Amino acid sequence: MIQPTLDLFGTAPQHLASHTTLLQGYALPDLEPMLDALRPILRASPWRHMQTPGGLPMAVALSNCGALGWVSDEHGYRYTHTDPQTAKPWPALPPVLLDLAQRAAALAGFEHFEPDACLINHYRPGTRLSLHQDRNEQDYTQPIVSISLGLPAVFLFGGLQRSDRPLRIALNHGDVLVWGGEDRLRFHGILPIKPGVHPRLGERRINLTLRKAG
Repeated sequence: MIQPTLDLFGTAPQHLASHTTLLQGYALPDLEPMLDALRPILRASPWRHMQTPGGLPMAVALSNCGALGWVSDEHGYRYTHTDPQTAKPWPALPPVLLDLAQRAAALAGFEHFEPDACLINHYRPGTRLSLHQDRNEQDYTQPIVSISLGLPAVFLFGGLQRSDRPLRIALNHGDVLVWGGEDRLRFHGILPIKPGVHPRLGERRINLTLRKAG
């Protein structure tokens, strides 16, 4: 498992692959504004367990904010402008998230990142996310910026084939992971979340992934 090291002035960017960077603890200064921004989003669009096209419930509960939101149902995986449950536009992307994502992307070498979608995933202990590629977006030149909050997780970062052996990357509260370029379509997932209680968020992990979807 890759364990990033700290420098004397905070956390140095950890370059895990050619176009993949881990910024340990980078989101912590923005934690309270982020949580304040998430509360009205989740009131307007609560977490839900969507169904796969095959009709199975997804283990990870999710919500969305931004101009586009990711959905899964019998019609397939896709982005929509409105929440299918409410027929209303998804909640707007909060400025605090946009600013954080753009700063993190720039540190990872991706200038001019303009995300229009943020998936908000909710994990309970035991929940996992199987290896997959993010292929529903229209623009693969833009990176994905992933913000981890709450319980720690082990991120599986594979290759361009599902059979490629993945790296195991420890993600902790406040970490930001950015990947793009030739790494953009790598398979990735999350091992089952271990039982625990985070002092701020309790028995849960929240993961926000920002991307350019449209």
